[in-house]
Amino acid sequence: MAALKKQYLLEGLCCGSCAAEIEREVGGLDGVSSASVDLASKTLSLKLKENAEPKAVAEQAGRIARRHGPGIVLRELDAGAAAGEGTGVSGRAKLRRAAVILAAALFAAGLALPLAGGVKAALFLASSLLAGGEVLIAAARSCVHGHVFDENFLMSVAVLGAFAVGEYAEGAAVMIFYRVGEYFEDRAVDRSKRSISALMDIRPDSANLKAGGAVRRVRPEEVAVGDSILVRPGEKIPLDGRVTEGCSLLDTSALTGESLPRSVEPGSEVLSGSVNLNGALTVEVTKEFGESTASKILDLVRNAGSRKARAENFITKFARYYTPAVVFSAVALAFLPPLLVPGAALSEWVHRALIFLVVSCPCALVLSVPLSFFGGIGGASRRGILVKGGNYLEALSRVDTVVFDKTGTLTRGSFEVTEVSPAEGWDRETLLDLAAHAELYSSHPIAASIRAACGSRPDPARVSGYEVIPGKGVRASVDGRAVLAGNAALTGMENAASPAAGTVVFLTVDGAYAGRIVIADEIKPDAAQAVQKLKEAGVRRTVMLTGDCRGAADRVARETGLDAACAELLPAQKVEKLEELSREAPAGGKIVFVGDGINDAPVLARADVGVAMGGIGSDAAIEAADVVLMTDEPSKLADAIRIARRTHSVVMQNVVFALGVKFAVLALAAFGAATMWEAVFADVGVALIAVLNSLRAGKPAPARRNER
Repeated sequence: MAALKKQYLLEGLCCGSCAAEIEREVGGLDGVSSASVDLASKTLSLKLKENAEPKAVAEQAGRIARRHGPGIVLRELDAGAAAGEGTGVSGRAKLRRAAVILAAALFAAGLALPLAGGVKAALFLASSLLAGGEVLIAAARSCVHGHVFDENFLMSVAVLGAFAVGEYAEGAAVMIFYRVGEYFEDRAVDRSKRSISALMDIRPDSANLKAGGAVRRVRPEEVAVGDSILVRPGEKIPLDGRVTEGCSLLDTSALTGESLPRSVEPGSEVLSGSVNLNGALTVEVTKEFGESTASKILDLVRNAGSRKARAENFITKFARYYTPAVVFSAVALAFLPPLLVPGAALSEWVHRALIFLVVSCPCALVLSVPLSFFGGIGGASRRGILVKGGNYLEALSRVDTVVFDKTGTLTRGSFEVTEVSPAEGWDRETLLDLAAHAELYSSHPIAASIRAACGSRPDPARVSGYEVIPGKGVRASVDGRAVLAGNAALTGMENAASPAAGTVVFLTVDGAYAGRIVIADEIKPDAAQAVQKLKEAGVRRTVMLTGDCRGAADRVARETGLDAACAELLPAQKVEKLEELSREAPAGGKIVFVGDGINDAPVLARADVGVAMGGIGSDAAIEAADVVLMTDEPSKLADAIRIARRTHSVVMQNVVFALGVKFAVLALAAFGAATMWEAVFADVGVALIAVLNSLRAGKPAPARRNER
């Protein structure tokens, strides 16, 4: 039984260290197999054990969340809701904003008016309470529950300490600018989440069910396989199906990233999430709502945040130890010098320690790093590239070798018989007839092309003893005669095989050679461009692994510009070859395998990153791979690598910038050269800049030859 997955929205979560603690404690609950908190989207993803009770687990998780953040509310996300939903401005948020504006006005009055000391102090105190009353209350609640290293506690101590040493203006300024910065941070994060929500706005709200000569509007979940639905112009197609009436153009950009409309007619397959542009369509439903393409893509993107990159995990662990270390350093800075250094004033060193506390909050890192991966995944999705997690995006940034399958990846997979060469004593029609009957039950495109070339439909009554030999061909009895149809290794024709510009199927009948059939597969228009773009993006080596014959493999490799091609490989041999390529790659270099997601499952699993050609909705591709190219264009892989490298670059920029500024201000504070204003910038300002920089992650990095 598959593990049950649940996802919840953590409304009110804004603290990185709180997110890390919630993830750790919820992950340790009895019924939970694994837990992941994505601070960028404020979501908690759970994988529950078989015997777990979801409602009980949710109640426990809610209590843990409230213990770490009294204002946090746990809300389950339904099957269609996107993680970025619900980002509108609430009445409470408007009231909070008005309070900060009033606090800023009181602060400005306190600076500008010639007031007496007590009156001025009261004005600054009122300003601080208006701006940060919620912060002080949250800090007190956190202390009651034993969680003293969150940002609310740090800011509260800094403000109260500033008032204690007589720095009233600085205390008020810290709280006001902290809340203003927090507001802009939230706006930047909401902007990113809204872009994901808009991208994933493919979930249909209703379906027009045709029944008994009438049309009625129902929820998509109520429509069963086999029902007929009406899709009017301008409406989204709610479920996957097949057109039975009408012709139209479909906008599939939400699924594939391509703006060119797709023409459909009776018999055409259509996917949920596509938009019907002009003609009315009647569609026979072929999949339930939960199994339709739109639902699967929504689920894929929503859950991408639960698969964290190494950088995200590192920052989470770093924040857990960094904040307490800085707090204890601040305590030491406040009290050790006055005890050990003659003439050192306690108030001066306490002031320096308070600056330490303001700087110490790690929000710039714990928010901007996951937000960068969040943006990168969203940017890739807008281009029809579905990445299942930040860990795969991180791996794509370090690609050294790209390995391609041939059929359906670099070639169209639409085969056509180009040559029939019967042996002496055989004729063309008889050879095709035997081959078509031998391939009667095979679903391989080569078998379909042979059956099509035969002209007449094979008769199942003539076939018995059918057997598939993986990676080689088929064995069958046709009219009582033993027929082998497959490659040279299966038919014992290794020595007799001559080069051919295509895939060769040899036939033997009762152990004697009967002839060969050559099938050609058309190379995809952008296959050569894909290889060239990969080399421009810095990929060191491109290789093709195929079970096809050497002649067909060499032709594709030559025309696409691949560095190497390995032919006539069985599935197990492909895995062995991939492991060999992995050993040859430099340390840290990743191996990417690109296939059709249906065959080659072992190779997809073995590669560092498995990339499937989505075929505009191939179920097997979406399930099997780490990355799905929804348009079937191999050239999109280079775009995915550039987005991954841009994301990695943004992450490193944020880490270096945030830590650099923080450590610089910490050092200045220790020597008395930093003010509270600089400390506020090192905390809130740096966090805001890092978050804004994270929004760049979804754009591909420019192509540079030999880029590393």
